[in-house]
Amino acid sequence: MKDDTKLTHKGLHPFANHGIVNPPVYHASTILFPTLDALDNKASAKVVYGRRGTPTSFALIEAICALEGGHGGVICSSGLAAISVAMTAVLKAGDHVLLTDSAYLPTRQFADRVLRRFGVEVSYYDPRIGAGIDGLIRANTRLIWMESPGSQTFEVQDIPAIVGIARARGIVTAIDNTWGAGYYLKPLAMGVDISVQAATKYIVGHSDTMLGTVVTNEALYPVIQAEWDNFGGCAGPDDIYLATRGLRTMGVRLRQHYAAALKVAHFLEARPEVTQVMHPALESSPDHAIWKRDFTGACGLFGFVLKAAPRAALADLLDHLRFFGMGYSWGGFESLLIPTDPAHIRTATRWDVPGQAMRIHIGLEDVDDLMEDLACGLDRYGRHI
Repeated sequence: MKDDTKLTHKGLHPFANHGIVNPPVYHASTILFPTLDALDNKASAKVVYGRRGTPTSFALIEAICALEGGHGGVICSSGLAAISVAMTAVLKAGDHVLLTDSAYLPTRQFADRVLRRFGVEVSYYDPRIGAGIDGLIRANTRLIWMESPGSQTFEVQDIPAIVGIARARGIVTAIDNTWGAGYYLKPLAMGVDISVQAATKYIVGHSDTMLGTVVTNEALYPVIQAEWDNFGGCAGPDDIYLATRGLRTMGVRLRQHYAAALKVAHFLEARPEVTQVMHPALESSPDHAIWKRDFTGACGLFGFVLKAAPRAALADLLDHLRFFGMGYSWGGFESLLIPTDPAHIRTATRWDVPGQAMRIHIGLEDVDDLMEDLACGLDRYGRHI
């Protein structure tokens, strides 16, 4: 079954619900048991308590597991909640975790503020280290965390090389797979143990719901499921329903995001105000060969660098755009553009590229309208250089 067919059909059980195509939304806390024997044997029941899942949540996780090729998974209240569950499920006091230096800032903050406080040693590594990660592994290294491409700077990691080292050393691997969305990258098929997504982004696709998913292999699923249950951080049924609905059209949306974003990336490469475009699908990207080997496409998110100019130039660019909003998310139908500062969060590597770094998300608007909007903004910016 191809991915678009999985997105359309997995998790649907219409004839278990009076022939209704979409799974019903169960608003539930208390679940009643008809007899004392049934209550005593609740461990064998699929639905026990609202927090622990209903047919609404089972439908979504069934579809996402089918898409990502996982044995099982859980739904969390946000992407960060999913990251937290995945990390704490496999780490304990005295363990050591290796995190890519290009990771999503809240991932770093959770590691630095929470994991360290509970006795976990945290180290960061160059996202392009590949098999060289072997030299950073300690006797107590329990987890290697990847994110590919990385937030803000979009380095593509050599996942097979890192997984090969980790497996030989008995170390768990996990990846933030939000950019690939489980559609353009299949990390579990590459040997990664845990795939995490901020379902807030492309799975939901409409900028109106917070959600996270963790999908894993058979060996780790009981561990992940138990930790999720311990945290009690379940998602609401209406949010889950919106994610299930969004999932059905994700393939179509991603193809539009991919084509439009790549066209905009080429457009930006040709602009005199732009010194660098960070998009792994561009042949000019230093990571293009790895991206082409491991990914089957790209989403709408990438970065670029503007020539140095006063803050007034940046305001002149951003404040008067018609179709690009400024906001700290992505993956929705709308286009976004924000300035970034990769240097202030790096510890294992240095970001010393001169100029102003930017992060852009290309939505579902007409790409010619977007490029015209950007052209006008860059013209305004260029007058300050």
